[in-house]
Amino acid sequence: MREQLGVPGVRDARNRPLHDLRISVTDRCNFRCVYCMPRDVFGADYAFLSRSALLSFDEIMRVARAAVSLGVDKIRLTGGEPLLRPGIEDLIARLARLRTPDGRPLDLALTTNGTALRLKAQSLKDAGLTRVSVSLDSLDPERFQRIADVRISLSAVLDGITAAADAGLGPIKVNTVITRGVNDDEVISLAEHFRGTGQILRFIEFMDVGNTNGWNLDAVVPSAEIVRQISAVYPLEPSAPTREGETASRWRYVDGAGEIGVISSVSQAFCGTCSRARLSAEGKLFTCLFATEGVDLRAILRESAGDDAVRAALAGIWGRRADRYSELRSTINASKRPRIEMSYIGG
Repeated sequence: MREQLGVPGVRDARNRPLHDLRISVTDRCNFRCVYCMPRDVFGADYAFLSRSALLSFDEIMRVARAAVSLGVDKIRLTGGEPLLRPGIEDLIARLARLRTPDGRPLDLALTTNGTALRLKAQSLKDAGLTRVSVSLDSLDPERFQRIADVRISLSAVLDGITAAADAGLGPIKVNTVITRGVNDDEVISLAEHFRGTGQILRFIEFMDVGNTNGWNLDAVVPSAEIVRQISAVYPLEPSAPTREGETASRWRYVDGAGEIGVISSVSQAFCGTCSRARLSAEGKLFTCLFATEGVDLRAILRESAGDDAVRAALAGIWGRRADRYSELRSTINASKRPRIEMSYIGG
């Protein structure tokens, strides 16, 4: 559609457009979630990226401008925990000034564990951030700390969500990874907590991202099972997607109390409509969350190449893309296939 309106774009080998860019601004996090950054791997002696290895804000902007010129209209800042990156508001302010070729502002979002939102929500909004997604895997204080492997209180995250709502960073999406035998008994209580709040709870299937989270197919709770559980108590009906290539399937409460989303990468792969590229904190571009390797854009950026070279590199990488890991998961030996850690390229 946008190509028909004269908006430039680029398509991959499976005719998928590039619409979304997820930018990791740091590989560091103050949580050690067991499915993402388990402490026995990411411990006190773990070698995180040096400050000089990280892309500067100027370098990030060069990639962002190239991506927008190729059809990207949504940028999401991730990590690690992106609010740990000093001066993040300055980067947001610069990104917020970008416009698509047809003059529209970007959908500018950020994914966070929420612990810094109580202090930063208003400044993020003032800088131009559109909305936030907050990761929250349990409403039980002890279980929350056990999953996140931190001593930070659950109330810090809940207060952060409230602060984000007060600042107008909405609709807020609350992302919950459901794992069988860990927190699958909280599906109804989570739904009850966020019903009627205007915040959108999204249930994410436990995915085999990276090589350190001990993923097992038996631990996956299919999204269809979650929808059935909730609908038995609070009837749901399917809702139309808000944009092409959405990761979440939307379900609204029949009584009008809002909606939930389910992200079904394992049980119902959505590779066919995936429009997302991911930029690591040190400048490698990945065209799949389950990628084994990325392409080094930092080298191009630091060779003093012009912006046209960055644009050409990005277009070429996307044009060669043929990823469909989730569609192939059952036909390959996934346990033997090396993958990049989620904390390195963002979720």
